[in-house]
Amino acid sequence: MRIQYLHISAYSCDRCGGPVISGLLAIRENEISRESQVTQVGAVCLACGNKHSKVTELNIVRHFPPVEWASTNGVDVAKISTAFVEMLDRAT
Repeated sequence: MRIQYLHISAYSCDRCGGPVISGLLAIRENEISRESQVTQVGAVCLACGNKHSKVTELNIVRHFPPVEWASTNGVDVAKISTAFVEMLDRAT
């Protein structure tokens, strides 16, 4: 039973101080296994649109509980990454 989880976190933008939303997908093979196949979806500032590759040391990261992300036909991570970034681009 493979279960996919979406992890979301937020931290401050280095450029403008606005909120940066970051996401990743991970898969668990069963309920007691560790997550594997961790894939970064992307990170972008909602205020200025700056795309981030990593969190700086000074930022406090706020992690939200992972959410089960069920898909009936499997998930193409490349499409989700593109959709996530496009959605965040529209929000700015």
